[in-house]
Amino acid sequence: MIDRLRRVLRVARWEVARAGGGVDRRTLAAALALLLVAGGVLGGGLAVGAVGLDVDRDVYRVAVDGDSPYADAVEEAPALTPVPVEGADLGDTADLVVFDGGGSRTDAVETVAVRASDTRKGEAAAAEFRAAVEAHNERLMAAEENATAAFPVTVTLRYVGRTSALDEGSTLGEDDGGSDDGSGGGTGGDAEGGDDGSGGGTGGDAEGDDGDTSETAPTGGDTATDGGGLAVPSVGGGTFGADTVGSPGSISPPFPFVSLLLAFVFLVPMNFLIQAYGSSVLDERTNRRGEPMLVTPLSPVDIVAGKTLPYVAAALVVTALIALGVGGGVLSVLAVLPVALTFLAATFVGAMFARSFKELTFVTVGVSVLLTTYAFVPAIFTNVTPVALVSPLTLVVFDLQGEAVSAGEALFSTVPMALGSALLFGLGLGVYREEDMFTQKPVPRKFLDALAVRLSPVEDVALAGLVDRGRLRALGSVAFLTACTIPFVFVAELLAVATLFALPVTVSVPVLLVTIAFVEEVAKSVGLYAGFERDVFARTDRVAVAVGVASAVGFFLAEKATAVAQAVGLTELYVGRAAFGSVAGGAGLSPVTAVALLFAPLLLHGFATTVAAVGASRDRTYYVLTLALATLVHAAYNFGVVSLHG
Repeated sequence: MIDRLRRVLRVARWEVARAGGGVDRRTLAAALALLLVAGGVLGGGLAVGAVGLDVDRDVYRVAVDGDSPYADAVEEAPALTPVPVEGADLGDTADLVVFDGGGSRTDAVETVAVRASDTRKGEAAAAEFRAAVEAHNERLMAAEENATAAFPVTVTLRYVGRTSALDEGSTLGEDDGGSDDGSGGGTGGDAEGGDDGSGGGTGGDAEGDDGDTSETAPTGGDTATDGGGLAVPSVGGGTFGADTVGSPGSISPPFPFVSLLLAFVFLVPMNFLIQAYGSSVLDERTNRRGEPMLVTPLSPVDIVAGKTLPYVAAALVVTALIALGVGGGVLSVLAVLPVALTFLAATFVGAMFARSFKELTFVTVGVSVLLTTYAFVPAIFTNVTPVALVSPLTLVVFDLQGEAVSAGEALFSTVPMALGSALLFGLGLGVYREEDMFTQKPVPRKFLDALAVRLSPVEDVALAGLVDRGRLRALGSVAFLTACTIPFVFVAELLAVATLFALPVTVSVPVLLVTIAFVEEVAKSVGLYAGFERDVFARTDRVAVAVGVASAVGFFLAEKATAVAQAVGLTELYVGRAAFGSVAGGAGLSPVTAVALLFAPLLLHGFATTVAAVGASRDRTYYVLTLALATLVHAAYNFGVVSLHG
């Protein structure tokens, strides 16, 4: 074991030296200089206030006197630009005019009028002015030393999921009660200002063109959410996240924008890593440059592990820095690690299959889009816990909130992608040999080669001859290969559930059932097609039936492992029951019906896979036709199960 680790580390050092030597020092110096210049310009602009993050700065012009109690509110609002009242022409040089008679703060209602131009821009300016006044009053209240007098109302928010199917066992991360609690309160600002001694804020209600001012009613808010299983962390303040502290009117429910932002922040660096990694792998196949490595005593596993290790380390470092920047911890890094491994594994397979850098670019773009979608789409439903947990990035959101994460939730989010990455590396290793690395075979043919190399030959025999130990071992390789497709099937079905979740049930369920049937039938039969195409299996009906049954048994046994879906409550959703009803158990059913439903999938898989296997033993056309027939049979069965479960 120690010797193998040394060999892997040696290859890793070679890869680092090779990758580092491929970048010219002048290029690195120029890139560093550009970064320093850009950072200096941006930092200087932020320091002097010349640039900022406000995209709506100085949009509306507000005519207000400098000594008006409203002047500070207008000055502090980025979207409002104060202009002198003298000579201001409403609709021409000003979108809003604040007429101040110069009276005392206590009679401001009688002496102040606000007029807006009779345009859509004027209405927007009035709304922005109203928001600016309310924000100014909020800041004045928050600056008061007597917080109880300024905010006599205390608001506590607790986001509770619509389902509660979480594991009560061991947890990862800190447990603070599973809620985001925020205390706050506030008083509504009014035009009379601060004669109550609680902060002296200004207030006003800009009302169109009628020139009237009215007292602003105290704002209250109840911001309970119907099913916020996850309160989005307030990364960077209330700009992006849910406000849980402040006056009731300023508290907002969670919005999944931060989850989407996190998805891109963590995944964008992966796209750069896979470009470098894929180019390195493909470069070894160009002009047989990797042949010296193949003739060394190192095994393909050692070579690939050593070449991949530096990129995994780089992904860990980048992920840790991002997690540190957004306030995450170890759980965030562990959650993103399977995603990074899957990026690298899929890129490795693509680089082994691609015939040129042009094809590699297409593969890496496809990998990026597919995996980003897998992490991105479920994160949209941040308030729906079972669907959100499909994405490992949901664990990052939990970590940022300080929420407790059960072991079942962590495994549900990370294990499918971790297993998928391991199996993808195994698929690529199947063609990490001279006869495949340095040939110009099309991508589909290399894919079939990678599958066929994992199968043992099955010769034509009578039915009684199948009891031979060697033939049983060969059929066992078929069952094992099919069982290895379960993580990919599970990921595809989870993505289908997350994608179709928001559609009406009358549309989502039929489409989902047919999609799941097609995915499963392809998973069960594509390895059989590879075996027949590469002459690993004899092209007879008896062999087709034998390998079809073996594939069905392997898929059936592995499919039962996906019962973990029920442990996290995914089957509480209607589309979840449609997708995973066969592994959800038989609650509420009679014992006979439950047993029938338990073994009915085995009969279904055996029949459908045998049909597809018989077609695969003929040629590609027959395989496509029999695959379509098997999909229809499987979809019909799914409709029946969903109807029975209700």
